[in-house]
Amino acid sequence: MDGALERLERPGEPALALRRLAGRGPTLVWLSGYGSDMAGTKATDLFERARAAGRAVCLFDYSGCGASEGRFADGTIGRWRADALDIIDRATQGPLILVGSSMGGWIALLAALARPQRVAGLCLIAPAPDFTQRVRAGLDDAARAHLAAHGRLPLTSSYAEGLEMTAGLLDEGAAWHLMHGLPIAVRVPVRILHGQRDDAVPWEGSLELAGRLEADDVRVVLVKDGDHRLSRPQDLDLLWQALA
Repeated sequence: MDGALERLERPGEPALALRRLAGRGPTLVWLSGYGSDMAGTKATDLFERARAAGRAVCLFDYSGCGASEGRFADGTIGRWRADALDIIDRATQGPLILVGSSMGGWIALLAALARPQRVAGLCLIAPAPDFTQRVRAGLDDAARAHLAAHGRLPLTSSYAEGLEMTAGLLDEGAAWHLMHGLPIAVRVPVRILHGQRDDAVPWEGSLELAGRLEADDVRVVLVKDGDHRLSRPQDLDLLWQALA
């Protein structure tokens, strides 16, 4: 575990690309946002800070993303959740802190619910649980017609340039919704960072999420001039401070 690119082979499923370092725990596990990968600014910065601090860390790409096998168009929340659980079960040991950005925050919450004995804490950056529901609710008639005719929808956000969402992703996401009904049974410490100039994921949702978590040790930090990425030097410092 020297940080070199590795592959997690999975019979019948796409192999997953990962990088990891041994060190002091809990192990930091990075969960990327929609269409992102472990080569992004925040993931790379986290990896290098962990290396310098002697912390254990693991980055990986979901199937169909980055250096992993598979087709991005086949991705769903359930499939990417399963990818995360395979990394947790087969590529890490001991307690974990899951660090999830945007969609990765949703995946981190689902993984924490599935592996409560392994997850010691969560750090979420502009988390986007149930974003598929929000996307579908925001479609106009033309977008709904395009989705029905083609089974996919081009995204216009500057954060997702060139990406599409499939009808399968939007439909399957309903099986994993968290922001309704019962409280979310996550009882470990949670830190949430969200920019108030985020035009992709409303920051008010992080306050709602904090209220829905069963954990008492939950803190939300709002960055007034921060956007969705929160990848400026001061934002990266803030992330590391939250983890430390």
